[in-house]
Amino acid sequence: QVQLVESGGGLVQAGGSLRLSCVASGSIFSIDTMGWYLQAPGKQRELVATITSGGVRNYAGSVKGRFTISRDNAMVSLQMNSLKPEDTAVYYCYAKIISSGNYPRPFWGQGTQVTVSS
Repeated sequence: QVQLVESGGGLVQAGGSLRLSCVASGSIFSIDTMGWYLQAPGKQRELVATITSGGVRNYAGSVKGRFTISRDNAMVSLQMNSLKPEDTAVYYCYAKIISSGNYPRPFWGQGTQVTVSS
């Protein structure tokens, strides 16, 4: 019953900016950590940024100083500045959620394509 709905992906020129947003909805008791992961073709899904319910942020080294993660309750956003072609990937919203059964579980969005042209 939980779903994560993403928006904001698209095509942008190198050096440009995008803002990704994700909203969690459904049968939610509480949300611990939310974040963003990326997956490039032929590679493992990897961390971009996370933020805890207390506001503690963690970033991949490759995006520090360029990306900013923020959160407002069940919404998480990723401001992406100074984009590079190597940022091109499918970006997935992530949330660790306690739902109806009171067990924390990972939930994933459908993914949104980010393409940075050179």
